Amino acid sequence: MGFFSFLGRVLFASIFILSAWQMFNEFGEDGGPAAKEWAPKLGLVKKSIEGTIGKNNLYSDARTFVATCIFLKGFGGLLFVLGSSFGAFLLMVYLILTTPILYDYYNYSIGEPKFFTLLHEFLQCVAFLGALLFFLGMKNSILRKQQKKKAPKPKAS
Repeated sequence: MGFFSFLGRVLFASIFILSAWQMFNEFGEDGGPAAKEWAPKLGLVKKSIEGTIGKNNLYSDARTFVATCIFLKGFGGLLFVLGSSFGAFLLMVYLILTTPILYDYYNYSIGEPKFFTLLHEFLQCVAFLGALLFFLGMKNSILRKQQKKKAPKPKAS
């Protein structure tokens, strides 16, 4: 059972690790193609948030955001392979930050061809988030069971 658990974590985390590796290799002085894709979407987020927190209070640089994504996916994926809850947490942070911004299917009407592609990718990321939540839940339940077994029982007299 331990080997299959490890294999499952490796296969799951490979999505994030390989993606981070590709982004790292393409990362240049301008942030690479990922920064070019993120720049307009981060601009829209900045415009919508500026009404709430005020102008010039939010710094959003696509290159910095891509570097943060590389760190979250790469380091989180490696820690997840090792069975770390913190790695799962980092991957969850990445998914929560990026999924609604990158896969903005809600900005398209149902008849448009891009709608279904973005919706599919969005739901896939939601499923990844669910798998990470399941991992954390199972890990916590196993730890609780182990703690209950180790508790010394009072002796009857």
